[in-house]
Amino acid sequence: MSDTVVKGSCLCGAVEYQVKGDAVRFYHCHCQRCRKLTGTGHASNLFVQPMSALTWIKGEDMLQRYKVPEAERFYNLFCKQCGSPMPRVVRELEGVLVGAGSMDSESPIAPGARIFWASRADWSCGAGGLPVFDEYPDKS
Repeated sequence: MSDTVVKGSCLCGAVEYQVKGDAVRFYHCHCQRCRKLTGTGHASNLFVQPMSALTWIKGEDMLQRYKVPEAERFYNLFCKQCGSPMPRVVRELEGVLVGAGSMDSESPIAPGARIFWASRADWSCGAGGLPVFDEYPDKS
């Protein structure tokens, strides 16, 4: 699905973005880092390619970045005013990771799996009929 356009914003409205590209996958991630980032049982992330898919409409100067020191590529990009996680470029994957909760438009694709299921908190939601994987699914 190419040339998908997704628009979104932070909670306070100071930051707005647009992502235009190929919606590659949509996963619910249950890893500990995603749980800590969202404060919930999982993060729902839409992955869009290419890296240039992300455009800041307003408020780019309101963004703050936190890189987990021991993580290869995990970092959080968020609004300095309200703390809402914002889309982030993942250079190693050549794409943009969009937290679905920040989207103001509908997702172009439905969630396809729950990943890092073995890391799932016992109190978290069930699989809901989606396939589960203990790591990233094999892309072959």
